[in-house]
Amino acid sequence: MAKKYNADQLTVLQGLEAVRKRPGMYIGGVNSAGLHHCVWEILDNSIDEAMNGHASEITLTLHKSGDTVTISDNGRGIPVDKNKKTGKSGLELVLTELHAGGKFQNDGSGNYKTSGGLHGVGASVVNALSKRLVATVKRDGAEYRMDFAGGLPRTKLLRKKTGEVRGTGTAIEFTPDPKIFPRTTFNPETLETRLETASFLHSGVKMVFADQTTGKRTVFRHENGISDYLGHVRDERKAHPIHDEPFYLSKETADARIELVFQWTESTDEHVRSYVNGITTGAGGSHENGLRAGLNKAIRNYLETHKLTPRGVKITHEDIREGVVGILSVFIADPQFQGQTKDRLNNPEVQSAIDGAVRPALEQWLNSNSSLAEGIVTRIIAASRARAASRAASASVSRKTASSKLTLPGKLSDCTAKKREDTELFIVEGDSAGGSAKQGRKHAFQAILPLRGKVLNTESAGLKKVLDNKELSDLTTALGCGIGPNFDLAKLRYQRIILLADADSDGHHITTLLLTFFFRHMPQLISAGRLYIAMPPLYRVDIGKETFWAADEADRARIMEEHGGGRSAPQITRFKGLGEMMPKTLWDTTLNPDTRRLLRVDITDGLLTDRVMSDLMGKDPSARFRFIMDRAEEAEAVDL
Repeated sequence: MAKKYNADQLTVLQGLEAVRKRPGMYIGGVNSAGLHHCVWEILDNSIDEAMNGHASEITLTLHKSGDTVTISDNGRGIPVDKNKKTGKSGLELVLTELHAGGKFQNDGSGNYKTSGGLHGVGASVVNALSKRLVATVKRDGAEYRMDFAGGLPRTKLLRKKTGEVRGTGTAIEFTPDPKIFPRTTFNPETLETRLETASFLHSGVKMVFADQTTGKRTVFRHENGISDYLGHVRDERKAHPIHDEPFYLSKETADARIELVFQWTESTDEHVRSYVNGITTGAGGSHENGLRAGLNKAIRNYLETHKLTPRGVKITHEDIREGVVGILSVFIADPQFQGQTKDRLNNPEVQSAIDGAVRPALEQWLNSNSSLAEGIVTRIIAASRARAASRAASASVSRKTASSKLTLPGKLSDCTAKKREDTELFIVEGDSAGGSAKQGRKHAFQAILPLRGKVLNTESAGLKKVLDNKELSDLTTALGCGIGPNFDLAKLRYQRIILLADADSDGHHITTLLLTFFFRHMPQLISAGRLYIAMPPLYRVDIGKETFWAADEADRARIMEEHGGGRSAPQITRFKGLGEMMPKTLWDTTLNPDTRRLLRVDITDGLLTDRVMSDLMGKDPSARFRFIMDRAEEAEAVDL
């Protein structure tokens, strides 16, 4: 019998209660990205002060505990006088009420001409998700303080009575609530990178990162703004420029203030970082669309005017933009972001404004620098020819799909299910492990593809070289969805792709090599949530009549602590590899959907992932050396 459903079953969440109940609506989730988004919300408010000429210095302090942050600025200070409508102080209002702030007014008061904090929810959301928040304001010759917990005031607005206070500004200290976030420790590198990026986008503003966990204090200040940033990004990506002078544009239109710099490089991909009012727009939007449209039109007009396109060569937009590394920063009065996380801009008028500004300026730049333009055109034509060759090679591979079983790799043990739903492909390390997996699997829905040893490192490899590699070519054929520009998710032959390697350092290396391949050549698999990593046990622990499986040393220690207090001495077996496991053991621990553990591969920060992949898997060994040296103290043991 159905339960009674009437108006009494409806729930109305009041004030910040909704934020604590559904935090994902406001910060995107309670994972690491959501945790750090709380810092960005407060930091963006300080940046808004600097952006509008009211602050010249911002300091971000990570406290020794690692889970508390203070962001302070020397701006005007949040108002502390009482709001006539609510009877609350301005400080309490912005920290406890959604959609309260000084950025909604269109009355010409000029408090904020442009801003990143637009919805009036950022500070109050952070307050709601903090177990403790302390706000300190200096203004009108006095210092004020107010404490909060879980979004609720814990003290009244207190005024410091001793002497006159110099200067003005706001400091927000907060500690995320562990009841909301599974992990509340901030990543110093993530905080420092964000602060450094802000210093590039707001030239002349002093940004300070004080990391009390290490005692390190770093000051960022870039007078040349995004021009310095371009060099930083280019060096970070090991992208060598093909011309010395970047294209730079600074222009103010009726709809936007535009600042843009980009340069063609020897890299095989396009990399543009875009920002709106200092906010990172990782998902792009109308401003990036305007840049691409203006760039494409300018190049095509230049090619047609000077009759530079060779016969038989078809130049695409991708050819034109291949190797471009650029920074686009726009400031607009009323940006319309897609959601509170502000990762995509939706203003249609910005697209036409940037398109209209870029096209004539870039054409004039090319015409004024003929030798430089000649090198760029040569690079574009070469990209077109290389792309045509890659398309032909890729098409040859992608045609080998499930339509003909004869075309599938001979070492693939396919499943018998005719439909893709609930089918799985396990990519296994070596023939020995592949043999155990083939015997232990369920033939109906589980396929096994063994690979021979460590596959090609594809971080710096072109598509042709990738397809010439037999192991990766077999893998691409087994998947059936094509690769690179010919990728088609609808043709993927399996519901889940699962990487299954040994639980030791060699296995982790093989998994990393495969992740590099998928990230660079089939990223749609990751964004669609189809790629997984299996978690086979490294240890078997027998205590009395009970058997436990440990994924690593820490897991083994936990099992021993929880179950090792009996009379029987524990028997510990370390597996040398998956091939050493009996088929039934492999099924019980790793293949059985009811008992196994899988990690779904996801990307929360595309820019950071791209940089880490480039550092760890790229040709330059110095980046890996720095990575190892910076983290040497974190290693408790090395698996050799």
